[in-house]
Amino acid sequence: MRWEGDRQSDNVEDRRGEGGGGGFGFGGGTVGIGTIVIALLGSWFFGVSPTTIINLLSGGGGAPAHVQQQQAPSRAPANDRETQFVKTVLGYTEDTWTQIFRANGATYKAPVLVLYDGRTPTGGCGTGQSAVGPFYCPADRKVYIDLSFFRLMQQRFHVSGEFTQAYVIAHEVGHHVQNLLGISGKVDSARERLSETQANALSVRVELQADCFAGVWAQHANQAKQIIEQGDVESALAAATAIGDDALQRQSRGEVVPDSFTHGSSAQRVRWFKRGLETGSVEQCNTFEARQL
Repeated sequence: MRWEGDRQSDNVEDRRGEGGGGGFGFGGGTVGIGTIVIALLGSWFFGVSPTTIINLLSGGGGAPAHVQQQQAPSRAPANDRETQFVKTVLGYTEDTWTQIFRANGATYKAPVLVLYDGRTPTGGCGTGQSAVGPFYCPADRKVYIDLSFFRLMQQRFHVSGEFTQAYVIAHEVGHHVQNLLGISGKVDSARERLSETQANALSVRVELQADCFAGVWAQHANQAKQIIEQGDVESALAAATAIGDDALQRQSRGEVVPDSFTHGSSAQRVRWFKRGLETGSVEQCNTFEARQL
């Protein structure tokens, strides 16, 4: 992936080295790619229903918990290659979604991306933990990433590459776009009235749309900056395949239970990322009205 020398976002908050926050509560609505880590490692995925996990991570209708932010120690921000890469990718998402929103007569308000180690307090979603993986908190409109997740992807999922990492970031920013468009709020309200199976099915459509939005970002960013190199798309598709619910359940459980899917099958995740990548159209990402996912 080509990215060196391009604009880096200023909307990155580096909390690494602060020692993290206490507690394990979630209460304000985190949504994202992170529950796949739990599914793969087989911790919460055994004995606790996926809806319980989703409710914990995405609010469950409860009031957001107030979290006192810790004062960060004074230190120089990191400027290593990995940090520069994250800032540049976030800058690409800002440029892409600013352009798309403007073309539709709206203003894009970019999220803040928080880098942390281990655990960190959030502004309304309890304590974020690295075991959850990258996630988006609608309450404070921030994306949270412990960069060790990228190493876990390589070790556990056998997928790597900077474009794959960019796909993960773009997926979480996709959840921010859903929040700005009012989709997240409608989904949370609808989920309260649904059965467990129906709520899971709705969660799948949310995640597949975020995958599609990641593809939309990739198409626009490549048009503007020619960031995609040979093999990049294949690596992202391999990641989408590896983190499909069916692949994760087969690896952790030894069997596939479609009613418990919360992110979509491997084929579905690949299909919707490719749709966004090939069309570059937000309108083509309406998973909620799609008859076939």
